[in-house]
Amino acid sequence: MRHSMRDAFWSAIHSLPESFWRQFTWLGDSGLLLPAALLIAVWLASARHTWSAAWAWVLIFGGASSAVLASKLAFLGWGIGSASLNFTGISGHTMLSAAVWPVALWLVASRGTHRLRVALAIAGWLLAAGIGVSRLALFAHSWSEVVSGFLLGACASAAFLAVQHRMPHPRLRASMVVLSLLLPLVYQQPGNAAPTQGLLERAAVRLAGIERPFTRGDLLGREGKAL
Repeated sequence: MRHSMRDAFWSAIHSLPESFWRQFTWLGDSGLLLPAALLIAVWLASARHTWSAAWAWVLIFGGASSAVLASKLAFLGWGIGSASLNFTGISGHTMLSAAVWPVALWLVASRGTHRLRVALAIAGWLLAAGIGVSRLALFAHSWSEVVSGFLLGACASAAFLAVQHRMPHPRLRASMVVLSLLLPLVYQQPGNAAPTQGLLERAAVRLAGIERPFTRGDLLGREGKAL
């Protein structure tokens, strides 16, 4: 039963072309979602009565992002990971998606009903789950990396929305929020990944004082595992 479910899952994934997954996974790219996260903070800080919500978002999102950064640098620079879990660091695409999209869609519906805001936040988590699947489809991450990324990002967005529920509520024009969130399209073509991984590798090499970053092959080979 377990194997048949797994086979059905991979069959469903591979029924779609790789080009689709490459375009879809861009919705979790740091080149799109880091500016979006910043713009969320800007929108929340645009009115004095929502400054507290802006600070809450910055602190919660910053903490989740720092956890991803630390996990990636720990592996790339020092080889800290888990061969048994095939874990080399928290999936940044998945974490960013689960943290940013629910809050961004909630913000778009800030003038709508509570039910609409909740529905759009849930849609954001579902979108993030799909982006996590895209990372598996492209063999960019393992299950442990995607699941940890989703849980971290979902906890971050859920924590912010729970905290914000007790704070003054923003009321923004949906059209203006949507247009601002699309600003990254001005300088980055959809489907083109930001050079985040390369920057992290160079930073890890410099911090650890090594010749090259650790790779998944190093981790799995060191403990006699195979992909």
